[in-house]
Amino acid sequence: MHFEIIVEDVSGENMLENLVPRIIGNENSFRIHSYKGIGRIPSNMKDCKNANHRILMENLPKVLKGFGRTQAALQASNPFVVIVVCDLDNNCLHEFRNQLLNILYQCNPMPDVRFCIAVEEGESWLLGDPSAIRAAYPNIREDIINHYIQDSICGTWELLADAIYSGGSQALKEKGWQSIGMEKSTWAKKITPYMTLDRNNSASFNYFKNKLIGSLNC
Repeated sequence: MHFEIIVEDVSGENMLENLVPRIIGNENSFRIHSYKGIGRIPSNMKDCKNANHRILMENLPKVLKGFGRTQAALQASNPFVVIVVCDLDNNCLHEFRNQLLNILYQCNPMPDVRFCIAVEEGESWLLGDPSAIRAAYPNIREDIINHYIQDSICGTWELLADAIYSGGSQALKEKGWQSIGMEKSTWAKKITPYMTLDRNNSASFNYFKNKLIGSLNC
């Protein structure tokens, strides 16, 4: 089986580059398409006209339509599944999922898609394995990690920064969003190699993992 995986930023790409092969095995393949932020779902569902404007939700209608046409052309000769991974942020999970499904239902032909939403952010999947964080960052602030409620809406990346980054999230914010993005990518690269897939406490990560595994068995 082949997977076309869509993520909203480079840190998500760095995370999945390590995790996906361990979930699907070497006999299967994948490709990751990363964007420069999630943005908003276009109200009129029109395709994005600017190909260089790489904001996920602005491009998602066009991208899913393209995958639908490709799957229809290939039929059963080269099957693949599209996985869309994005952060919930402060959205209502039920409403956000329905909005994503509405994009999918307007595709004709409709591609084979799984929507996997990180609750609250991708960093929650890292926080789901505290032992992996400790292995990557031995000087972790245990008081912060121990009070984290898994998959809660609490400012996830800020909490992780407060636990492992010198000066915490405030020091990182003062450096600007480019530095935040670079640091989040570093966390993904350093922590994911230590993660144990079967002991992750994040329900949204386990949902993602199970969707991949379930697609292999179809």
